[in-house]
Amino acid sequence: MTTPRVIDGSAPLLLIADHASNAVPPGVDLGIDMALLDDHIAVDIGTAALTEALARTLSAPAILATVSRLVIDLNRDPHVAGLVPIASDGHVIAGNVTAGAAERDLRIAAIHAPYHVAVAEEIGQRRPEMLVSIHSFTPQLATAPGLARPWPIGILYNSDDRAARHGITALAARGLHVGDNEPYSGRDLNYTMNRHAEAAGLPYLGFEIRNDGIADAAGVAHWTSVLADTIHHVLRALR
Repeated sequence: MTTPRVIDGSAPLLLIADHASNAVPPGVDLGIDMALLDDHIAVDIGTAALTEALARTLSAPAILATVSRLVIDLNRDPHVAGLVPIASDGHVIAGNVTAGAAERDLRIAAIHAPYHVAVAEEIGQRRPEMLVSIHSFTPQLATAPGLARPWPIGILYNSDDRAARHGITALAARGLHVGDNEPYSGRDLNYTMNRHAEAAGLPYLGFEIRNDGIADAAGVAHWTSVLADTIHHVLRALR
């Protein structure tokens, strides 16, 4: 069984990073060039460092994934086809193409289920006022070179937009071009927050930071400050 990394903290929040790792467990052969594990298709670039820094700054607990999204996508419903991706941004994941139902079930049992149990347990023990989801996105998809992704940051949400609305306003007040359910909609891809926040009536902020902004220490420090201020603002507004 693969367990997520848990950071302790006392703030009334829980930070969650579904795609913070590019690790591939022993026994899993993705059948790809290993250099792709450093690409956005395998990991949300910068989110591990950003989540760690944000946890320190806010004294907040955090849960970080420890397995690549190419092995199994922790932000997907276990019943959908894309859970174990067979292709991503133009790259065929050959080992997943040939993986059968038994292998899929094994990855769910060993990786996906323990991750979400850990999230649920942290929420049950800490009873946070708000969840904060940290993701990053690539400035340019290889399969959509003509599609602009100009937002330095976006906020995703599904039905519950309580925290999202305050977050978008706070970021826009800084002069930022904020993606409102961009670069893709939380109404389509929001599994972790749907399961652990929306289903429980917990407000949440779903951040999407463009990965060229958090690719180095200076960028991580900058966005840690921006997100920490935004989170404090949203908590005050919700209270």
